[in-house]
Amino acid sequence: MKKSLISRFRFFCQSSLRVGWFLAWRQIQRSSKGTTFLIIFIMVLTFLNLVFVSGILSGLVAGSSNAYRSQYSGDLILSNYESKDFINNSSSVIKIMSALPEIESITPRLLSGAVVEANYSRKDNFNDNPDSLSSVLTGIDPMAEDEVTNLSDLIVAGEYLENGDRNQVLVGSSLLSAYSRNTPGDETLDNVDVGDTIRVRIGDIFKELQVKGVVKSKIGEVSRRIYMTDKFLRQLIQRPSGNVNEIAAKLEPGSDPDIVKEELKKTQVCDCAKIETWEESQGQFFKDISRTFSLLGNLIGGIGVAVASITVFIVVFINAITRRRYIGILKGIGICGFSIQISYMIQSLFYSLSGSIIGSVLLFAFLKPYIDRNPIDFPFSDGILVAPIDLTIIRIVILIAVTIIAGYIPAKIIVNKNTLDSILGRR
Repeated sequence: MKKSLISRFRFFCQSSLRVGWFLAWRQIQRSSKGTTFLIIFIMVLTFLNLVFVSGILSGLVAGSSNAYRSQYSGDLILSNYESKDFINNSSSVIKIMSALPEIESITPRLLSGAVVEANYSRKDNFNDNPDSLSSVLTGIDPMAEDEVTNLSDLIVAGEYLENGDRNQVLVGSSLLSAYSRNTPGDETLDNVDVGDTIRVRIGDIFKELQVKGVVKSKIGEVSRRIYMTDKFLRQLIQRPSGNVNEIAAKLEPGSDPDIVKEELKKTQVCDCAKIETWEESQGQFFKDISRTFSLLGNLIGGIGVAVASITVFIVVFINAITRRRYIGILKGIGICGFSIQISYMIQSLFYSLSGSIIGSVLLFAFLKPYIDRNPIDFPFSDGILVAPIDLTIIRIVILIAVTIIAGYIPAKIIVNKNTLDSILGRR
């Protein structure tokens, strides 16, 4: 008896699905092409609203985070403890890091705070009132720095440093009004460009320097620094030892920064310097902003899904009302109401699936490759499009499920009407 009921139920489902599929296909074939195109177009826009907008918002933060990693911190960054003026035993730390097979290249940096001045008069013996601001003098090995951060690619004016350069510096774009975005509150130097002379004040020490190049970046740690060779800065601040303040490391492709960090912590390196992966060095700010933008993207996408479901509901409801007599006749000749409901659900599936497929092709074949090649120029980052395949599939499933429900509800309302009233057109 139990097997018989199961067999009947299975037969009922299969026959209802076949009939529903047939009715849905006939309805799609005979429906207005303009209406079908319009509904699919709405579903494409809904898909893009759900995936593209959220991806752009997340990509705004991801672009800044990636730039921070590639232009400043590398995969790992070591820095001196706050209680210390530099990384103790820096030469030993560098040797240990260089011996690790996972580390591809490293760049030590010597840092010193300074006051930078421009538009001054030499004859006043430095007692005039020039334009001034605070900055960080950064001593680098030009070749080593370029291997880790590709600093030479960020030069927008002038030339990159060479090992033998003295009294020549690279200036971050955020320090110069000619290259900055002139954001309210930012301190910049006016009338300073490549070839001009600036002076730096470190305590009681004054030094005139020539601007050899301008470094343009949207990462503050890069764009608000002044770069010179480490040998020259070491003489300028009178630090004869080889100790440095930062060591950025680039890992071999496929290496895990967390694993390398743990390897370094097993040595005496952790006693000399603070070790952070590129994500840790960014602090909680990036994570909080990324979480906020993801929430905003999901909220905007959710509104789009709601609008699309309402659109499908209205379209199916109007379609069912106009075909109410036809539905009544189908029920009168023995077609069950469930088959008719399935037909409208299949129509909704067709619209949402078509929109999702077309939207996915547009997204992954055109939009994402284009934006990857041409990042969006936001004020504080070069925005990319973040669209993970797994998350995109989840959103497609949500869109399809909501659309199918939106098609089922109006169909159920009309199908449940009295069969005779439907045939005679009575309310």
